[in-house]
Amino acid sequence: MLHFAQFGAGRIGAIHAQSLATSGLGRLRHVVDVHGPAAQALAARHGAQVSTVEAALADPQVGAVIIASSTDTHADLIIAAARAGKAIFCEKPIDLSLARVDACLAAVEAAGVPMLVGFNRRFDPDFVELHRRIQAGAIGAVEQVVITSRDPGPPPVAYIKVSGGLFRDMTIHDFDMARWMLGEEPVEVFATGSNLVDPEIGAAGDIDSAMVVLKTPSGRMATINNSRRAAYGYDQRVEVHGSLGRLIAGNRVGSTVEQADAQAVSTEKPLHFFLERYAMAYRAEMRAFIEAVTNGTPMPVGAADGRQALVLADAALRSMAEGRVVRL
Repeated sequence: MLHFAQFGAGRIGAIHAQSLATSGLGRLRHVVDVHGPAAQALAARHGAQVSTVEAALADPQVGAVIIASSTDTHADLIIAAARAGKAIFCEKPIDLSLARVDACLAAVEAAGVPMLVGFNRRFDPDFVELHRRIQAGAIGAVEQVVITSRDPGPPPVAYIKVSGGLFRDMTIHDFDMARWMLGEEPVEVFATGSNLVDPEIGAAGDIDSAMVVLKTPSGRMATINNSRRAAYGYDQRVEVHGSLGRLIAGNRVGSTVEQADAQAVSTEKPLHFFLERYAMAYRAEMRAFIEAVTNGTPMPVGAADGRQALVLADAALRSMAEGRVVRL
């Protein structure tokens, strides 16, 4: 049984704490959050205690930490946890600064502790099966990857202002998916974006709609399209085209019942948002982390993956700002 300290008791923190409890492989001992009532509620729900960072990391029974606090706290917590010898599960992104990310990776490497970055989509059953078939040669050589990722509605502008922008906050998941599906590191990035959803997002210095093209050394390509609005629900689809065929992983819906009548053939809308859509992925992600720590095996999504996704996000920002292809 692996014992945990968790930093962050908000929405994503509650998801990870529940995934830990459901796994049956770990126990939450400490909860740390600047908002006392949230920390108290989460700790009470899981039989943990409210602690400080120092007390949680000093507990010899704690073997791992979950970092689910605000992005601006991730780097300091990663470095402190690494120096304390704890395995690290960190929500994306590691940090918004590549220099800070490199400092984190150096601390993790020096301490020799394992670290997973929370790119939960790699653990979605449909995406896992799609990737397995690519690896098995089901569609031959990969040539094109098409990723669609659209939220049902924009987050509050107050969140936008501290998020690091759409590419670092939202598209970063898709950059990781593109790398995973392409099987090669992109070396060219072209991105463009607009404000089509909420003018307040533009006033805050961000975009709410984007298109990105990635290209690898062998010529493989990926396109990513993002929007902060989808009137029909959370739109999450991946298509991979290869020399021998194609693979598609579509949206998850509340029910597979299809109704046909004289007016139309209809199905349910996609699940509303990430809490529902990726519920299984979050549980699988936590189990994979614990098993890797326990068995001493490599992390399925490591710190270097978090760094590469940020490199692509930064390149996309530069491409959009300068109106050109950025070569890495």
